[in-house]
Amino acid sequence: MKVSIIGAGNVGASTCYLLVAKEICESVILIDINHSIAQGKAIDLQQASVALVSKTRVKTSNDYKDMENSDVVVITAGVPRREDMSREDLLGINIKIMNEIVINVKKFAPNAIIITVSNPLDMMNYAALKLSGFDKRKVIGMGGILDGARMAHAIIKRLKDKSELVSACVIGAHGERMLPLLSHSFVGKKSVAELFDKETCKEIVNDTKSGGARIIKFLQTSAYYAPAAAIGILIEAILKDKKEMLACSVYLEGEYGISGVSIGVPVIIGKGGIEELKELPLDECELKTLQEAAADLKEQVIVADKFLKENR
Repeated sequence: MKVSIIGAGNVGASTCYLLVAKEICESVILIDINHSIAQGKAIDLQQASVALVSKTRVKTSNDYKDMENSDVVVITAGVPRREDMSREDLLGINIKIMNEIVINVKKFAPNAIIITVSNPLDMMNYAALKLSGFDKRKVIGMGGILDGARMAHAIIKRLKDKSELVSACVIGAHGERMLPLLSHSFVGKKSVAELFDKETCKEIVNDTKSGGARIIKFLQTSAYYAPAAAIGILIEAILKDKKEMLACSVYLEGEYGISGVSIGVPVIIGKGGIEELKELPLDECELKTLQEAAADLKEQVIVADKFLKENR
């Protein structure tokens, strides 16, 4: 199995290391327009693979042709938002970058499953789908897996017995409008909503939503180890056909009363990509919050469609 990672920054390189350490695939191609940085990281990763006695091979390139016959293409490339940038500015720049990447995915890896990681994630997943023309089951945004890990971390911090099994579910937009689902997150067999009082539940939700910002505050850059772990989980579910339920950003066509946007919901992931979309039973407030997040994304879609038209 072959995985191509577009973007050799912290997230891309950390993902590559995880694939090597866990031997999730046979080969990884690390592609970046800055070949010097990608080459240096690839050599480091190759040496790591020797130390770990890993069978996974690592190569680097600045030529998209080398992604040929990839089973999965992970897109981490893009620019972060600067203070002088509007949301529209960022969207326009990153759609242009996405367009160049997707043109080459279609040319050299037309059978690949695309995993989008670039921000703003839900909009970049929407753009990748529209630019590629791929089946919507083969274009997947990583966001909800990372948000779920942050929620699980917030829950574990409040447990006396740290060995208890925790599962957390976060849907909605990857960002301020994410929706941590207390009634669908569990410690053992008890839901978080049952286990904790209202104040603690509120703290868990707030910690989940601010998880990424807190890291930026200390690092002065965004997270990369946890995102890499989330990407690794998704790649492994695809390549090993695990039929695993994961929250991912996917294009909806009527599910949850939402159409025309990519947003985080639970799906079954296997070798075909999205093999089934799960509609969780949401209460009135949860459904309203999810639909409001979708409405906000719908406004951004209008702007994105303008840029998509320019880049076609």
